[in-house]
Amino acid sequence: MGKKIKKEVEPPPKDVFDPLSVESKKAATVVLMLSSPEEEVVSKACESLYKFATKGDENKLTLLELGAVEPLFKLVSHEDPVVRRNATMALGIMASHNDVKKSLRQLDVTHAFIARLAPEEDVIVHEFASLCLTHMAVEYNSKVQIFEQGGLEPLIRLLSSPDPDVKKNCVECIYSMVQDFQSRAAVRELNVIPPLLELLKSDYPIIQLLAIKTLGVITIDRETRVMLRENQGLDHLLKILETKEFNDLHVEALGVVANCLEDVDTVQLIQETGGLRKLLAFTEVSTLTDFQKNAAKAIAKSAHDPENRKILHEEEVEKCLIALLGTDNEGTKIAAAQAISAMCENLASKQTTGTLGIPQLVQLLSSDNEEIKEAAATALVNLTTSHLANASAVAEADGIEPLIGVLGSKRDGAVASAATVLTNLASQEPLRVIIQSHGIMSAIVEPLHSSNSLVQSTAALTVAAIGCDADARAELRNTGGLEPLVKLLQSRNDDVRRNACWAVMVCASDEPTAAEMTRLGALDILEEINLSIGRKNNFSEVALDKILDHNLPQKYSQKGYLASNNMILDGFYDYGKVKRGVKLLSLEELSAQELNDRRAVILVNAKSPETDLPSTAEEKSHDLHHTRSATNIRKASKEKNRNGELLCNFDSSADEKPESPGRSSSVNKGSSREKGSRKGRGKKEEEKPKEEEVEHVQKVVEEVPEKAVWLPPFDPILMDYITEASKTILPLASTSQQVVALAQFVADKMGGPIERDKLHEFSWELHITEIEFDLKCNVVPIGKINKGTFYHRALLFKVLADRIGIGCTLVRGEYNRAWNEVKLVDEAPLGIPSVLIPPQVYIVDLLFQPGHLMKEGTAEADHYRRI
Repeated sequence: MGKKIKKEVEPPPKDVFDPLSVESKKAATVVLMLSSPEEEVVSKACESLYKFATKGDENKLTLLELGAVEPLFKLVSHEDPVVRRNATMALGIMASHNDVKKSLRQLDVTHAFIARLAPEEDVIVHEFASLCLTHMAVEYNSKVQIFEQGGLEPLIRLLSSPDPDVKKNCVECIYSMVQDFQSRAAVRELNVIPPLLELLKSDYPIIQLLAIKTLGVITIDRETRVMLRENQGLDHLLKILETKEFNDLHVEALGVVANCLEDVDTVQLIQETGGLRKLLAFTEVSTLTDFQKNAAKAIAKSAHDPENRKILHEEEVEKCLIALLGTDNEGTKIAAAQAISAMCENLASKQTTGTLGIPQLVQLLSSDNEEIKEAAATALVNLTTSHLANASAVAEADGIEPLIGVLGSKRDGAVASAATVLTNLASQEPLRVIIQSHGIMSAIVEPLHSSNSLVQSTAALTVAAIGCDADARAELRNTGGLEPLVKLLQSRNDDVRRNACWAVMVCASDEPTAAEMTRLGALDILEEINLSIGRKNNFSEVALDKILDHNLPQKYSQKGYLASNNMILDGFYDYGKVKRGVKLLSLEELSAQELNDRRAVILVNAKSPETDLPSTAEEKSHDLHHTRSATNIRKASKEKNRNGELLCNFDSSADEKPESPGRSSSVNKGSSREKGSRKGRGKKEEEKPKEEEVEHVQKVVEEVPEKAVWLPPFDPILMDYITEASKTILPLASTSQQVVALAQFVADKMGGPIERDKLHEFSWELHITEIEFDLKCNVVPIGKINKGTFYHRALLFKVLADRIGIGCTLVRGEYNRAWNEVKLVDEAPLGIPSVLIPPQVYIVDLLFQPGHLMKEGTAEADHYRRI
């Protein structure tokens, strides 16, 4: 191992030019002698120039400037073997200088030097011709020339040369050549593996190293790895790894083995011979940090194949990798974590590593090295995905806080992985509560602002996982996280947009968050997404519905349907049908409009001004968002008409309605209490409310600090309806009885039964127009409607049903049609429990035979909807 490659000619002392037979010590003169017709003179001149060039780069540059390169190149193909040899020696040694190489490329010298590798040439010629080619082969164009001119075949043949310098030059040249895929395929066809394996036995370390490095490059190709295995190449490599004296070759030898470990057949072969276990054991105790790092990389590369993962697990590779996590070398830790990530595709490996390695990986999350954080977080992603026990182990190892800390990392991969781990943990409610208590929603805001699509996607997914908790939604809302989340809805990346829709769907579970997202434009964006076939996804429709569930006026106007769980609260209004994408004006904006000929906006509001004002700052903020979601008021400035009255401040009297007793109790959380009784007032009082009432309302409004609020008109008649219905209908024994009674109640309040053939005579339009004219406003409280058609009655039925606990839908049809659907259980046959009978859907007749129930799917039900 300690031998050095021989040097054929010992150079003389530097700066001393050997005299020729013609006495001269000037290089310029010697260069001129290259043109001599005497072969002996030329030969001596070449030899002297060689010796001069060996003394350093300055001399090589001097010869180039003196024009020695071109005449020397011509002599490389001289007939006289001595001249040819000496000229080749001179140019071979000069070719190490970059300027000389450039000049040689311009002369296109590769073909001539390839010819000097012929078997009949002297070994010295082989040495310096291969040396010149080695210097030339570092440049791409020269590689192409050597390849195209057939230089690989003589180079491979000379790997078996008896001269070590020739071997060294040839293998080095081949190493440079095989960086190109064409040359890798060519050397495989030329059977380069056997001579390279022979070089591993060389006494010269440089030759062994170059041979191994060449094997490392060519075994990138699977076909070459097969040839290596067939020539027992792995045995040679494993022997090198087992020999301590060859530790300077271990890293490169491991690189070849790493390539081979990609093939299942090779892994099985190494396992069967016991080499795999030896390799893992040697890796674990090795003092070479680069070896350990490369071994971990080799395992990671091999573990991408399912069969390899199975074999590696059988050899307990996890113990080796976990041991490498504890080394002092940062590169080794990163490689080991990456290998663990790859191995975790195997369930058994995931369980083994989870038990032993999670605490160490959690510790690495606090490293100062950002790349280590990323590798550890990525490993934890794969360990916790679809594995509840490992997720719990991360929490038990106090991993939640450092994971949240990684969300602030500058590496996008680390942030994305940490967010994914937290999402995996959040699938368990106890862990989700712990995560939320550590301020996850505050920490996730910055990733939501990221420009990286992977970070955006995983951050949105984390919000979706944590956002099912009300406190988490409040935290996200209060820390400004909703704005970037809503912006992600407009992403062009499908995954980002999908996960953002998912998060919005989850966060829209409460009214304040839904109202804030609506204010930020989520409703409009989701409507636009759902109009696009290419952009909508599984969650966009549901997200829109969830937001609309807190904006029932928009939902009913746009979709024409309210489900039984869409409870109509005070502040709801029926604007009529609007097209998708059309923004619905707020109740305040509609109330401020001048009287027009459009159909009236029907208002539901049984909440008196006394209870309409928020009592705390939080409630004020909450209620100011409410109007957009159709349940409360919206902040605005007070509007007054010329007489100082509030615009659209309706008369609270209703002399066309009988007085309703029992006004002292409320039957719904959204209802308000009113003291005293209501008496009929004259027409003059209808036109102008009592002065004290106006003053009271104005006083209540003016008491709100900083920002005045607009109040929706109070409908005391509706409040009477709710009170009466709760007293007379709620106590009935069965739901079907309640439905029938409520239908009759609604019909009675809105004009009574109507004969089918006289429906056209029921002048409800004129009645509504008169109310609008009297109020000088397009917004009509539902309690003021004495003559209502399908959609008025269906709306009132839904309002009252929601207040007394009857589940029903509200469906809008064409041509002013609307109806309610209820689910009722038919009478069970004898001997069958009623709980086993599925409920049936019925449509409630509110017009012709109030209280008549029509089973869904029957002719009369269809007829009722199409009349």
